[in-house]
Amino acid sequence: MTSSSISVAIIGAGFAGIGAAIRLQDEGVTDFVIFERDCRVGGTWRDNTYPGAACDIPSRLYSYSFAPNPDWSHTYSGSTEILKYINGMVESSGIAPKIRFDHTVVGIAYDAVAGEWTVDLDGREPVRARTVIMASGPLSNASFPDIPGIDTYAGHKIHSARWDHDYDFGGKRVAVVGTGASGVQIVPELVKTAKSVKVFQRTPGWVLPRANSATSGRLKRLYRALPVTQNLMRSAWYWGHESVALGVVWDSPVTRVVEAISIANLRRQVKDPWLRRQLTPDFAAGCKRLLMSSDYYPALQADNCKLVTWPIARLSPNGIRTVEGIEHQFDCIVFATGFDVCKAATPFPVTGIDGRELAAEWSGGAYAYRSVVVSGYPNLYFTFGPNSGPGHSSALVYMEAQINYIVEAIGTLLRFGWKSLDVRPEVQDGYNADIQRRLRATTWNSGCQSWYLTDDGFNATMYPGFATQYVKQLKTVNLADYTITVAQTSGEPLATG
Repeated sequence: MTSSSISVAIIGAGFAGIGAAIRLQDEGVTDFVIFERDCRVGGTWRDNTYPGAACDIPSRLYSYSFAPNPDWSHTYSGSTEILKYINGMVESSGIAPKIRFDHTVVGIAYDAVAGEWTVDLDGREPVRARTVIMASGPLSNASFPDIPGIDTYAGHKIHSARWDHDYDFGGKRVAVVGTGASGVQIVPELVKTAKSVKVFQRTPGWVLPRANSATSGRLKRLYRALPVTQNLMRSAWYWGHESVALGVVWDSPVTRVVEAISIANLRRQVKDPWLRRQLTPDFAAGCKRLLMSSDYYPALQADNCKLVTWPIARLSPNGIRTVEGIEHQFDCIVFATGFDVCKAATPFPVTGIDGRELAAEWSGGAYAYRSVVVSGYPNLYFTFGPNSGPGHSSALVYMEAQINYIVEAIGTLLRFGWKSLDVRPEVQDGYNADIQRRLRATTWNSGCQSWYLTDDGFNATMYPGFATQYVKQLKTVNLADYTITVAQTSGEPLATG
């Protein structure tokens, strides 16, 4: 190993990268650098600033247990407040000097002789690192959807993850393409300002009401004075969401309860029978992401809003043509169509032992051992990696478990001076065979089309169980799962297990 290498390279300064840096520092590992392609921290919460952007998980649960925040203003926080929380973690932990902004990673490659990763940066000298944490996240890249004629449209185009705050919607005819988690937040806001809004729906989702109450000053003071009370509230939300798994992860009698609540919400808010029919899903609740909104249905019924359920055929210079031959003309089209989630690829080339390429190995669907490591790519760790998606709980509960596991693995490697830790292929294969077997019994694999699945139906995204189960499997690093390469003072490295 060269003397100029760093111990840990962290790719991405979003929730995962910042959390990993803080936990490394807590455990005495300070020789790390965070590479961030943007000029600010925040990841998806920096990028998603569209009107109404918010989290659909309660703030007490959508935060790290090691960085509690007594000052959340509401049960569910908006993107601005979440970004403020991330910036607050950076400031209070003192890790800001470790962040390298405007550093775009374009590839990483493992040198088995040196036991190091080479991190290639766009327009900059490469960096050598003993370990790498891929904290770029699955929701980091966004682009316009592949719709015929999209380049011919002469009006204004906006993607929800790249919002144009300078565009004035007043007096404009606006289309919203997509009715997922972003769409149901954007539509109510646009209806307030635009002349007209047409919402293009491919499939309706299950919508549950969201009671977003303000947090009183008295309660904030209590949380600050007695942190245990905030911990108890977090635990209450945690176990409440764990119970939801019974109706969301698996198709069960509890699923019918979730559906009944959603249908009751629909009937209460939408009086027109035909519109209710158009908004009623034909798949089990949980098969696609549940939507949380109390103002989406009222917005759809506003005088200046209309729901369009005919499929889009193509875009034209003036707007959108649907399959029945009608051209809808617009001044602006908003695409609430989500992110380019890497279910069968990598965000940049990742080269492991003997030149193996991770993108090629993942071409049939991504996989990893416990979502965190991949055999043949020693000392490389993923946050929110394959099959770590929660269908019912907070992503940060899963992410915190991953970070703790990664920090333990890296700390062990550095403490003993080992060259590498590489998960055994048979251990990885056994784990993933079990994951895919369990996934067959979940709602996500019950037949609907969703971003959880690859085009051929492989589920590389979700974890088929409770959050408690996921966290438990990452409680400790079992070194028997790994091949350990020990650097010797002379001769070839000694591989042990």
